Amino acid sequence: MSRRITVLAVCGFGVGTSLILRMNIEKVLKEQGIDAEVINADITTGTSINCDIIFTSKELYTVLEEKTTVPLVEISNFMSNAEIAEKGLPIINEILKNA
Repeated sequence: MSRRITVLAVCGFGVGTSLILRMNIEKVLKEQGIDAEVINADITTGTSINCDIIFTSKELYTVLEEKTTVPLVEISNFMSNAEIAEKGLPIINEILKNA
């Protein structure tokens, strides 16, 4: 039985771009049959949320890298489901395998 994972989508203010990223992550994970709670947040709040993996932009990646121990996924195009899948699914599958 697989467990439900928590995925975090982070942008500067936690409103616009992280919401778009969250919706696209949800779509990719649903297509793969992966049970996940996907949360969007601003960078300050994001570092205090307990999660399994964080998706964010190149600009925020280095800031988060210093503040978290969970895997980070740098996404260039938040609208690209292909990029989300290509960069995120291998890490998510590894998390699920080790759960």
